[in-house]
Parts: sequence; C-alpha cells; structure tokens
Amino acid sequence: MKLYSCSNCNSSLYFENSMCLHCKHPVGFESKQLSMLTLVTNNTNSYTFSEVKTKASYKYCLNKQHENCNWLIPAESSSDYCVACDLNRTIPPLNIEANRLRWNEIEIAKHRLIYSLLRLHLPIEKKTDENDAGVAFDFLAELSAEEKIMTGHDNGVITLNINEADDAERARHKLDLGEKYRTLLGHFRHEIGHYYWDLLIRNTKFINEFRTIFGDETSDYAEALNNYYHSDPAPDWQNKFISVYATSHPWEDWAESWAHYMHIMDTLETAYFFGIGLNSIEPANDSIHTEITKDPYTIADFSILFDMWVPLTFAVNNLNRSMGHADFYPFVISETVVKKLSFIHNVCKAKRSVQ
Repeated sequence: MKLYSCSNCNSSLYFENSMCLHCKHPVGFESKQLSMLTLVTNNTNSYTFSEVKTKASYKYCLNKQHENCNWLIPAESSSDYCVACDLNRTIPPLNIEANRLRWNEIEIAKHRLIYSLLRLHLPIEKKTDENDAGVAFDFLAELSAEEKIMTGHDNGVITLNINEADDAERARHKLDLGEKYRTLLGHFRHEIGHYYWDLLIRNTKFINEFRTIFGDETSDYAEALNNYYHSDPAPDWQNKFISVYATSHPWEDWAESWAHYMHIMDTLETAYFFGIGLNSIEPANDSIHTEITKDPYTIADFSILFDMWVPLTFAVNNLNRSMGHADFYPFVISETVVKKLSFIHNVCKAKRSVQ
C-alpha cells in the first residue's frame, strides 16, 4: 500500500480515510490514478480536486453512506458504485447491527484486495448475465445452525461467510483447522487466486509449466479434499508447500501461493513508501540487511523481491516477540515455494506486458 497525504495540509492519511483529520477537507481514493485526492465541495453530491490544475469533478461511491467506502467516481458517471463496490452481488441484511459491522470489516479488506489487483494491472470485470467471465462477491449470513455458508469460489463467484469478520469466530476456526494465519484479507486473496487461475492459467500457454511446478490439476478435486481432511500431511510438507492446506490439490496450492504472493507485494510496497530498510549493528551478520529502495511492482526479477522479504520478516518477527505477540510472519519458504511464487510473478508480469 502506498503512503498517502492530504494535499491541503500534508498530513498523513490512512487508505480508508474520507476526511483529513487535521484540516477536515474531504478526501477520497481515485482508482484510475491510484491516488488519494483532497477535495473541495461543489454541492452536496459533487466534489472537485482541491488543486486548481484539474477541473475533474467527482462523487463518492454510494456505499460511503455506510461509512465503508471512500472511493471516488466521475461525477458524470451513470454508476453509483466504485469499481470495488460494483462487484458486490449480495450483501447481508443491514437491519441487523452485527451484519452491518461485519460487512464494514469485509469491505475494508476487499478494497485493499482490489487496490492490489489494480497495481498488478490485472483485469477486474463485473460478472453479469452478459459477461459470465467476470467476478462477483456474495457476502452471506447464516440463517440457522443447519444452513452453513461455505466460503469459497465457483466460476467467478466468491462467497464469504460474514462470520469470518468476527474475530472470535475466525480465531476459533484458525485453531480448529491448525492454521498459522487466517485473516479476511487472506481469504480474499486466496479465493481471488482461484478466479485468476481460470483467467490466467486454464487453456493458456502457462498450463504445462503450471503442471510441472504445481502438479496435475485434472486429478479428482473432491477426492483430494476428502483425503486431505481424513489423513495426516506428509511430515516434510514444508519442503514443498507454503501451507498444509496447499498440499491438498494443485488448485489449492496455487491459491495459497497466490495469496502469499499478494501478501509479499503489498507489504513490500508499504515498506518501500515508508522508507523502511534494515542495517544490523552486527556487521558480521549480512543476512539482516535489506534496502527497499524500489517499488516492488516495478521489479521484474522475483529473486530481488525475495531477498528484500526474508530479512524484513525476520526483523518484524523479532519486534512482535519483543511485545509478547506471536510471529508476524509464521511461514518457512522453501526453494520449491520460491519457484512457485516466481512463476506467479512471471505470469502477472506477462499479463501486464500485453495490455
């Protein structure tokens, strides 16, 4: 995530801000420029960029009324929703306060997902009756204990059980499933990975290389998941996979690796814009040194990104331990996993080059 500031008073802004807390100017995110704009009010529904060099006029996404979106769209647009909110097909009933609070948390994570996809220059299209190849989000609440909502992906439709926005519920699932990491943003990145497998790998020039690296995805998926849930993973699974769930099937290996790739890119971008680097006072230990001096989205060689990533995560893990918290980054990346992440990086790079 980039570091943003108010162009009126230069105060720092969070990505989710709709007002500068220092000078009280309205602010909003403009997705085509990937920039936070400081605005002046034209009327109750229209805003202009505060700098006089542009005459562009904007309106907020309609979901600003729910205080879970600060994205802008052109004032003359026929759509009332931004590129992120327009992908919503179903939201939970908002007359229930718990649903509203959970949906707000979901939208915060989803907007960060869409930001990263825009930075990767990946296609983001709304699923409609005319465009079945697009993506849609269904955020569903369980109506009874018997009717369970399963988070997952099916032909571009990403379903999320809104209970995942409840910290206690998510922590319980994390413990029950023996997971090291479970967040809303992680869910989104995993499920969108399935969507982009269909878009970027299936029936493309990359399919054979994918099978060489990840395995044959034509193996029975249901049987593979059944085996996964009824047997113990191989004791050396960390030598080949980023997570234990990735061992279940090549599709899940791809989705878990895809999510991890997005974690790396977004975190390194944040570190870059904050000017974070490491220079250990122990001169003999060269492994605790990194200079993040280039936007990761502009780096073609994944090995350069990985060399930045490892010392950064080691340092942050130690900071977390100093505060008595669990590791920020509870993963071990083997050479095989690096190869998988590098493949994903090259696929995204190739997609960007043909646009």
